[in-house]
Amino acid sequence: MTHVVLGLGIALVTVSSCVWYLPARADLRAGDDRPVFRRTAAAACLTGWSTAATVSLLLLAGTAWPVPCAMAVTGAAGTAGLRIRARVQRRFEAREVARHWAALEAAPPPHGARQDRARRAFAGLVASGLAAAAAAEVLLVAAGPEDGLEWLVAAAVPAVVVGVFLTLAVTLSRTASGRPTTPGHACAPHEGASGPADAELPNFAIG
Repeated sequence: MTHVVLGLGIALVTVSSCVWYLPARADLRAGDDRPVFRRTAAAACLTGWSTAATVSLLLLAGTAWPVPCAMAVTGAAGTAGLRIRARVQRRFEAREVARHWAALEAAPPPHGARQDRARRAFAGLVASGLAAAAAAEVLLVAAGPEDGLEWLVAAAVPAVVVGVFLTLAVTLSRTASGRPTTPGHACAPHEGASGPADAELPNFAIG
């Protein structure tokens, strides 16, 4: 019974986390339209959630504990390796972009600082939600549910926890990535202009 409850809990968490792996799949399908580091990070995301889905199926099938545990460790190692590689690639590409901007103007603009903060806030909240869901699952199973309703609650609570944290993450990330909407506000080159052509707009005098 423990196999089934853990398998259902992991399956519910995996299904409710589609906000992560569906955009990652889109990044991979976009190919060269996405930076290399972003595609590597998308591969890490898909590897992690595919591992979770596989572990869930193994638990529901009632396999011995060493099998899903070995699968989880292998998938976690692969995911961590891809994430580290994505971070290295991102730093390399950022240096390349900065070098190209330095050849065009004296002060290169920061690239996506606000979007980076939004992504970090989103990732932090979702990771906290997954950790809270895992802790709730362990506590509920350790409490020893006695009937079917209690087992159903033990399986559903982690999904509810993840859903709440996902809602908070989406809301806060949208707020953090919002742009100024004041009429007549013009962005200086260091505030997000894509280059000299965006930074200098012609002035037309009337009469």
